[in-house]
Amino acid sequence: RDFNERCAQCSEVNWGLTDGGRFYCRSCHNVTERTREVVNTDFITNSRVQTISKGLRKQEKNDGGCEWYICEGFQLVLKKQVEALEALGVCPQMKDEILCNFWRCYLQKSKQAYCKRPAGETVKALSVCESSTDVDSDPERPSLLHLLSLSESEGDLQTDCSFASSVSKVSESTSVYSGSVDGSLYLMKNQKEKLSMTMPMTLSFCYMALLWVREPITLSELLRFVVEGHIPYLNVFQHFPEKMKLCGLDLKIFCVESWPVYEEVFNKMHELAAFLDLPRFPDITESCFLHPDMLCMKYLMEANLPDELHNWTCRVVKKIGVGEVDFLTLMPGNKSARKVKYDVLAAAVIVVVLKLLFLLDDHYEWLLSELAEERNKNDTEVCIFYSGGPYFEFKKWYEVVKHSLDVEQKKLDEERAKYLWRCEKPLFYSVKNKSKVLKRRQMVVNLQNQFGKLSGSVQRAEKPNPSSFQLSWSEENKDGSCFHGHSLKGILQEKCGLLTVMNPDYWLCTVKLCNEKLCGHLAHYREVEFPQSYHFVLGLFSFLLRIQPSYIHDEVCMIEHKLFNKKLCKKLKYNTVLRK
Repeated sequence: RDFNERCAQCSEVNWGLTDGGRFYCRSCHNVTERTREVVNTDFITNSRVQTISKGLRKQEKNDGGCEWYICEGFQLVLKKQVEALEALGVCPQMKDEILCNFWRCYLQKSKQAYCKRPAGETVKALSVCESSTDVDSDPERPSLLHLLSLSESEGDLQTDCSFASSVSKVSESTSVYSGSVDGSLYLMKNQKEKLSMTMPMTLSFCYMALLWVREPITLSELLRFVVEGHIPYLNVFQHFPEKMKLCGLDLKIFCVESWPVYEEVFNKMHELAAFLDLPRFPDITESCFLHPDMLCMKYLMEANLPDELHNWTCRVVKKIGVGEVDFLTLMPGNKSARKVKYDVLAAAVIVVVLKLLFLLDDHYEWLLSELAEERNKNDTEVCIFYSGGPYFEFKKWYEVVKHSLDVEQKKLDEERAKYLWRCEKPLFYSVKNKSKVLKRRQMVVNLQNQFGKLSGSVQRAEKPNPSSFQLSWSEENKDGSCFHGHSLKGILQEKCGLLTVMNPDYWLCTVKLCNEKLCGHLAHYREVEFPQSYHFVLGLFSFLLRIQPSYIHDEVCMIEHKLFNKKLCKKLKYNTVLRK
């Protein structure tokens, strides 16, 4: 009753009080900065005590925004990503039981929450810390993990309140050009610390959680779903609440202008697992989707290769021991163990099998193809009634797959060229400019639609449903474009009750492996130095996995050295004797 000022928005005098003691207009619901003054005679006579909303004053700014921290922004990103994975069929337990615990452990290890900040930290030296009750008593400020795990109570989180309060005091001087409280401080720390949170690391968290629950999603599939827009990553900050204003340095942290890189996400995942001191991951057994035998079956189907090749891939996997549980299971912190790229390993096994059977030297595979073509033409009865199906023709397979691969590659290049990197949701940094920005954005959209109709351009189609297969082949097609049921008996011979390769020769990609820590690769790959058939096969799996052919080439060299280790040792000893 004592507050008679008119509302700044509707000019009405109809005030009410919030739980925090602030005045709000009952007509337009506008909340002011003024608070109620209460006379309390029980405390000290002739003195007035002004009750102030502790949290809300910090939460809300003049432009309608609230104070927020970079870790809260990344938490929202993780929340959106894991919800998208759940929509793709991932088990619901991955969110609250796995990823939430990983994130909580990371906040504690990085001293952002669940800890007491030690003396000598930069932020603590900037200002005198306020009492922890100023933050803890705020009923409307959610816990850092409340957005991730809605089932968790807010009192479970013991945030670093001294850090929050000290950053709040110096926010105006240190984060002038950012909407978050600790934007500039975060970038300063990011230059010094290796595992400061970045956008690619959000995908590392997701892949680490997927690997823990052994979900049938490889890293290459995860990144492909990101590129196709099924998992939020590019312009993900447009899903932030309206009160979380982004500007300046915040955009530098959350705005992504490049596609995620396989190696970066993979290496950061292993660094994270070691940093969090995680125990041994659940075993990768033969029944697990990430086992080479299972992945080889998938990639053989997608590459339109005969089903009989799976027996050979299983033999190679068993021979070199890459199907063992100890080799496949991730053990964080074990520097001696090799980091397994499950999808790349399976693709490399198939390439080695193709080299064993067809040599891939631009000569022998075409000779076998001509022989198979003649047999299929001359012996039509065998093609119809033979239980193994027609003989596999490498030349015909090459033509069919190359045509489909060129079409899909062209589509991919066009989609990337047409991709709009600008965020669909307009960004505005003050309430005054909000209407102007929205009007301009609507005008741009209208002009684009009008020019599109005049030029006759096709409207962008809706996103297709995600699929594990990029290339699909049906055995029902009568044009002979599916090679799954074709036979390999034309290039095999029976010896001692086992089918063996007719050709005893094999060429190695490299005789000696490089030091991976020094060179970054086990072997160097140059297209001109290798046969075109070999390069085509690498290019096929490079497209399926969306990685560089050199990474598959590295795995091929590693498998070859394990497969022909004895012969290589004899050859190296022989060369050493000749030099002496």
